[in-house]
Order: sequence, then C-alpha cells, then structure tokens
Amino acid sequence: MTLLAITVIILALLFDYINGFHDSANSIATIVATRVLKPVQAVLWAAFFNLVAAFTLGTGVASSISKDYVDASIVTPHLVFAGLTGAIIWNLATWWLGLPSSSSHALIGGYAGAAVAKAGFHGLVRGKWPTTLSFIVLSPIIGMILAYLLMAVVHWLFRRTPPARADRYFRHLQLASSALFSCAHGTNDAQKTMGIITALLIAAGYQKDNHVQPWVIGAASLAISLGTLSGGWRIVKTMGSRLTRLKPRSGFCAETGAAISIFFPTFLGLPVSTTHVIAGAIAGVGSVSRRKAVRWGVAGEIVWAWVLTIPCSAFVAGVCYVVVRMFAPGA
Repeated sequence: MTLLAITVIILALLFDYINGFHDSANSIATIVATRVLKPVQAVLWAAFFNLVAAFTLGTGVASSISKDYVDASIVTPHLVFAGLTGAIIWNLATWWLGLPSSSSHALIGGYAGAAVAKAGFHGLVRGKWPTTLSFIVLSPIIGMILAYLLMAVVHWLFRRTPPARADRYFRHLQLASSALFSCAHGTNDAQKTMGIITALLIAAGYQKDNHVQPWVIGAASLAISLGTLSGGWRIVKTMGSRLTRLKPRSGFCAETGAAISIFFPTFLGLPVSTTHVIAGAIAGVGSVSRRKAVRWGVAGEIVWAWVLTIPCSAFVAGVCYVVVRMFAPGA
C-alpha cells in the first residue's frame, strides 16, 4: 500500500475520532443532564455500545457512501484527502463554537465538494442525494414527533404516579434507551468513515467491489469509540442543558424516539445526522409541558449550523482540492 493511501486512511480515522468526540454529546447529553450517569460513566457506556453496533448491525450505510454519492471513476486518494480535510476543518470549527452540527453531513459535503472541484456537478451520482437531502429536514422532525408522542403517552400513563417515584423507574429505563441510541449512533456514524476508506481502496486498486473489509470495520469502530471516550463537553452543555431541562422520563423518551428515527434510514442505507435527530427529540419532549420550556433561540443556532454544514464543508473541501492539485497535477 502506498504512503499516500496510508496517509489518507489515517486521516479518515482521525475524522472518525473527531466525529466521536464531536458527536459524543448525542449519545450522552441526555443521560448526563438527568444525572443518571456521571460523565465518565456515560462516555464509557456510549463507547461500548458504539463498538458493539458496528459489528452486529450491518454495513449498508458504508456501501452507500462508497458508491452512491460520488462517481467512482473520478475518485482518487487526493480527492478523498481533500474531502476529509474539509469535513475535519468544519467539524473542529463547530466543536470549538459548541454548535452540534452534523459530522455525517460534513463528511458527505466535503466528499461532494472535492468531487465538484474536480469534475463539476457531473462528478456527483444522483443516487441517494435527493433522499439524503430530504432527511436533513425530515430527521429532526421525525425525532421531534416521536419523542413528543412518547412523552405524551408517559405523562398519561404516569399521571397519578408521584414524579419522584416515576423518575426512579425511568432512571433505570434510561440506561436501556441510552444504550439503544448509542447503538443507533454507532451503526450509522462509524459507517461513513468505513465507506470513505472503502472508496479509497477501490480507487487505489486494492479491491474491486464495495464489500467493507473486517479490518476497516474494526479500525473505524475503534476510532469513533476512542473519540467518544474523549468527550465533547462543549456540545454536551448545549444539548443537555441549554436547549431544555431534562428529567429521566424526558431523557428516556428523547433517546428512544431518536434511536427509532435513526434505525429506519440506517436500514435504507442512508447516512442521517444523529445530531439532528437527538436535538429534534429533545425539543419534542421539552415542548410537551409548554412551548417556552424549549429555548428556541438556541434551537435556531443549531438549525443554522445544520443548514450551513454541507455547503461550508463542501466549499472548504473544494478549496483544499484546488490546493492539492497545485502540488499534484494528476490528482
């Protein structure tokens, strides 16, 4: 394997690691905010189930990333390098600002931006772009609706139960819902990097099909799990306390609704944003009691981060590709 290919694989795993600490808030914000687990316990819990999910729930999203977004005939290690660089820069910028933007969309935006810089919009495959872009809007709405309905049902079922007693029940149930959401996070988010590495291996001639090799699954899963262990405390604060106040019952409903919302598109092979979904779900449970329970100004900041992620990461990746091509004309 060439030095360039090895370098790009390392960069992909670095992105996966950053994805882990950038998106660790998705898995742990609710369970930390409700004080069911301490932060260190929460990240260990999330990292474990991220790792389990990657080996047990398939690689459909990885296969989609490797073939359904960018024309395989134009993919080179240099293009993948530029796409990953654009995604990493955007991820680090939003992490520093404490904005829970989507690592998923940063990656596909960066990948697409580098492809457009090389071959124009003809470098993109129509494939699943329309559906994926639709889910940018649909995923937080679905998460919000499911969490809202779950929270309404919980309110009705436990209407005669003292809140303190109900919360004791849900402190235990939230361990299960957090594990379920971490599995959803692991089976969708880690697969994006697997798909990028697979596309690289095909472009470099090391394999001929879109089969995701076991070592790729293991490396990507380990990287995102290590990133989760590092923690993204800036974003945890935004998701777990600034958006709305959470209790064990609302945390359970948010995590369960979000997990269901992620497993469905994952089954379809779509790379969705776990950040979008859990933020929508948290807003959903918060709005059950009263509309003002959700800090809609914070929600607005999050929405702007969502809207800007794909075009900004695509632009940065496009610039990176132009720079790379200056030093490697055959890229």
